[in-house]
Amino acid sequence: MAKLIISSDDETQEFELENGSSIAEPCESSGVPFACTEGVCGTCVIEVLEGEENLSDFTDEEKDFLGEPEDSNERLACQCKINGGCVKVTF
Repeated sequence: MAKLIISSDDETQEFELENGSSIAEPCESSGVPFACTEGVCGTCVIEVLEGEENLSDFTDEEKDFLGEPEDSNERLACQCKINGGCVKVTF
C-alpha cells in the first residue's frame, strides 16, 4: 500500500492506495481541478513536495506540457501513478 497526502490552502487529506494506482481520483476529490484527463490541457498540475521517487516516470504528455523532469517538481495528476511509499503533493 502507498500513502498519498494532498495539501491545499485550507486542508490536508491522506489516502491509502494500492501500489500502481492512479492518483487522479483522490486528487480530484481533494479539489484539484481537472478538464481533459489526457495530459493535454495542464489543468491538473500539482506540485510534488515529497516522495517524487515513488511516482511513475514522466509520460510523453507530461514532458510535452511541463518540459523535462529535472527542470521542475510539477506533475500532471491525470498522468501519475503511485508505486509505493509516501507522496505529498499540493495544488
